[in-house]
Amino acid sequence: MVVRTKGVRVRNRAIFIRKFPKTKKGNMAAPNSSFPQEGVATSAQQNLDAITDDDFEYVDEEFVLSHPPQQPAQPEPMIPDLFKQPPLVKDDLITDTSRLQDQTVEHCLPFLTTEDGPLDVNDYGLPKLNREKHIKFLKQSLGPLPGRFVAVDASRPWYLYWCLSGLTMMGEDVSSYRESVIETARTMQNESGGFGGGHGQTSHLATTYAVILAIALVGGEEAYDVIDRKAMWKWLCSLKQPDGGFQVCVGGEEDIRGAYIAAVIITLLDLPLDLTPDSPAYDGRSNLLTGIAEYVRSCQTFEGGISSQPNNEAHGAYAFCALACLAILDNPRRIIPSYLDVPRLVSWLSYRQYAPEGGFSGRTNKLVDGCYSHWAGGCFPLIEACLSPSGSGSEKDKTSTGLAAAPESLYSREGLIRYILCCCQDQTKRGGLRDKPYKMSDPYHTNYVLSGLSSAQHQWDLDSDPLPLSNGDTTPTLAVLGADSVWNVFPYIDEKDQIYEDSDRVRPIHPAYAIPQKNVNGIRGYFQGHSGFAST
Repeated sequence: MVVRTKGVRVRNRAIFIRKFPKTKKGNMAAPNSSFPQEGVATSAQQNLDAITDDDFEYVDEEFVLSHPPQQPAQPEPMIPDLFKQPPLVKDDLITDTSRLQDQTVEHCLPFLTTEDGPLDVNDYGLPKLNREKHIKFLKQSLGPLPGRFVAVDASRPWYLYWCLSGLTMMGEDVSSYRESVIETARTMQNESGGFGGGHGQTSHLATTYAVILAIALVGGEEAYDVIDRKAMWKWLCSLKQPDGGFQVCVGGEEDIRGAYIAAVIITLLDLPLDLTPDSPAYDGRSNLLTGIAEYVRSCQTFEGGISSQPNNEAHGAYAFCALACLAILDNPRRIIPSYLDVPRLVSWLSYRQYAPEGGFSGRTNKLVDGCYSHWAGGCFPLIEACLSPSGSGSEKDKTSTGLAAAPESLYSREGLIRYILCCCQDQTKRGGLRDKPYKMSDPYHTNYVLSGLSSAQHQWDLDSDPLPLSNGDTTPTLAVLGADSVWNVFPYIDEKDQIYEDSDRVRPIHPAYAIPQKNVNGIRGYFQGHSGFAST
């Protein structure tokens, strides 16, 4: 693929032929020669008719020209008009929100059209993924931070996950951080179960999720053994609610994040499903998975998106939590259409992707933000798996639930990749990835922008149809949980041309667990072979 750069100044040579009169000795005439100069009158007019060409000699003279030659015009990068101009359709009502949207488009267009930003772009107007700078930024973020970062002290587990995950996607081996993660995680774990944001801080599902994923990324039995599974199980039982959802901490709010994170923890650590008698949800029949899918269904809004709690505003991150939670509980082809209105959800998610920016917003009437490359863009692999065709022959255009099968892609992968590579890269010496061009990079956006890039560059397929459930169950037991959800990943190949360099492809991550599949298999396999504590 051609990389376009500025031209360089070159030196040209030109050859001219000049005619000089001969002297009697055959040399060129001296300036004071009495021989008549061509075109110069003399006092004694001579008979010019008597002068012939034999009286002259021809000499080549070479001149060096230092001005640059005319550069051949290079064809403009192949950028679709959709990503080069403001939206053709605009609302006549001018509000603060619409003004801010217009300003965002103005900020993004110079980067999208190559008028600003990095000099070198390929035939499609895209710069390269600046791996070296981004890797350096993430490694620095894992080290000592300035004093002003004390405000995010409770987010230390997240910094571990964001940085390790981003480095992993860019091909770095993060096992060298294993000892540091082990020592840090031990200080955050509470005897009552779960991990807090730091030593002595209350256990929270969000920080527990981040620590467990960080441990899964560095891998190794010593790291896995840091987790007190029995205390974790009891703590999750204390968070389980009668309506099927989970509080995020003891006495805290109950929302869709709790349902997703609980599903991740239960399956990665292979925890028992039985509830302790002191669990708020204990009734002698229910377990940790009971009612989760019903709770997820209650969070779908009239728009089609998913809210944090029933009757709240739909949000892209909660849509991902809902879809990923269901995909962990059962085969997406069966469970997602059974509990969600998929056509309305697809419609809502589609409206989150904007043009000309190409990126996603998180809510209705909000601006694009690089992090939603994952939270909203990462929903599509799960939906596409849910709508992947089953059977053969006349049934190949339908799913097992009767919905029309999805085409290869339900969103503009090209648009998202353009937004990420053109607008989200901090091209200064700082490195990292960001929300949008006028924002600073940070580990949070760096990780989730790379996650969205990974999702857009790869295709995830389910290798099997749902297995039948026994005894009228609506969700499988832990023993078969996810057993029929065999995921295969391939590089996504566009029907037209690939708009980015092969060297800019990042590693794939599991569509539900948000870490590479080998890390999911590593931690699950370890605990499936070490299920050894009593559940009472």
